[in-house]
Amino acid sequence: MKLSDLFIQCLENEGVKYVFGVPGEETEDLLFSMKDSTVQFIPTRHELGAAFMANVWGRLTGRAGVCLATLGPGATNLFTGVADANMDKAPVVAITGQGGTSRMHLESHQYLNIINMFKPITKWNTAVASTNVVPEIVRKAFKIAEFEKPGATHIELSEDLAHQEATGVCEPIPVIRLRRPAPDYKALKQSIDLLKNASRPLIMAGNGAIRKQASKQLNLLVRKFGIPVVSTFMGKGAISDRMDQSLLTIGLGFTDYIMEAVQEADLILTVGYDIAEYAPQKWNLNNRKRIVHIDFVPSEVYTSYTPEVECIADISAVLWEINQALQPEDVHFDQDWYRPIRKRILADIASYDLKDGDAFTVPGTLNEIRRILDDYGLMISDVGSHKMWIARNFPTYVPNGCIISNGLASMGIALPGAVAASLVDPNRQIVACMGDGGFMMNSQELETAKRLGVNFTAVVFNDNDYGLIRWKQTMSKGSATGTSLTNPDFKAYVESFGIKAYRPESVSELRTHLEEAIHSAELAVVEVPVQPQVNYELIEKLNNYWRDRS
Repeated sequence: MKLSDLFIQCLENEGVKYVFGVPGEETEDLLFSMKDSTVQFIPTRHELGAAFMANVWGRLTGRAGVCLATLGPGATNLFTGVADANMDKAPVVAITGQGGTSRMHLESHQYLNIINMFKPITKWNTAVASTNVVPEIVRKAFKIAEFEKPGATHIELSEDLAHQEATGVCEPIPVIRLRRPAPDYKALKQSIDLLKNASRPLIMAGNGAIRKQASKQLNLLVRKFGIPVVSTFMGKGAISDRMDQSLLTIGLGFTDYIMEAVQEADLILTVGYDIAEYAPQKWNLNNRKRIVHIDFVPSEVYTSYTPEVECIADISAVLWEINQALQPEDVHFDQDWYRPIRKRILADIASYDLKDGDAFTVPGTLNEIRRILDDYGLMISDVGSHKMWIARNFPTYVPNGCIISNGLASMGIALPGAVAASLVDPNRQIVACMGDGGFMMNSQELETAKRLGVNFTAVVFNDNDYGLIRWKQTMSKGSATGTSLTNPDFKAYVESFGIKAYRPESVSELRTHLEEAIHSAELAVVEVPVQPQVNYELIEKLNNYWRDRS
């Protein structure tokens, strides 16, 4: 059996349905082996788009998404998307081709040491060094990528090895379901005692709270005892924002209303909290908060994050044990303290509703989308000022109902991510929101989306600017530089792909176009020209609130 045939059989064994990538000479044998398999190769228009597709596939399914690139520039183009997956805890297996082993000690055409390059951005990576190790390497790559906390792994296969005959055991290694460890009984007892003695506990739900059934047990705890929850950007949907205990999202770079709850809480349970997406010194001022850390892995050593106890185990198992140990008749928490905060947050979101004659704004448009999109619908955010508004103002009702990149936070993820999301569930309503900057970074994947016949609505917020950078520069320096852009006619550009495009000119047209696009089950793009003044007004409003409160 040819080595490339065995490699693809191993992918089939892992349940891989799609490999996203750009073809190259050095991956020729893999591509032809894939052609005769159950694995479908999806050619993308850029390797970055392929990596983002694998990234979002991994986040939504919990199974590793797979991306493929050739050597040299193909692998370097893949780099950012793989790094993003690793920091966002998305299981991804990246595969790159390489030149023949006879020239890897030389300065030769397109050769780079990709193994060294990928080492800091993966959980594990290796090169296939002989013809008898492929089953072990592929199984290890998927096992490590998918095990908590998940992330990216990488396999390099040289072109001369790919077409050689496999030796040794020429069959895939069976996939055995892994069980995650149960919590230590002493740590569990200490955590329960701290919770029993608290009056105003608060749960901070992070990225890990939406994986491995953790959300189910979290919801039981919250409903049973009325404990309020704040979610990080990547924890949105861990509990439904319809629940009275939801205080929506924490993580912006300025002091929002939600910080009032953090300040008033006397115990914080962090559940699957990732420091990479929101630094603890921004909410744990002077390291004064009592913290119980519940996660798959120990906490980072961090001056501003020193939990009193850490429950290191399967998150759902820890929460199940807490639910079993606590009884409502024995434990009573104050449930009045956080209700005014939730009311204030929801009222503020509603204040951005658009009225006829209003200029378009990002938060106003998001309110329209939220009314149209069903509860199970998926919002995918790109990176930019709109991401702040989606995190802050877009209620989410199910785990993985909102995908935000907030570890590496790479621009350009939303459009290719929506392609993957539609492949995961073709019947799901999907809206991908992006700025004009992020759209132009990966707009070429519109062709991929059209070719595949996937269905989603892309909303492009156009302010002819790198708006988030302008916002931050203005807050820091009082003015902005180096952020202004010009754009093509987006409607004509999109229509040139044979895709339906809208550019509303009034609030009523915006509503009509969004409803038509989202309900059509077709691929569509809606360009929304937005005014950025609302960004600065938000900061002024919050500053006034905290000034009056003090």
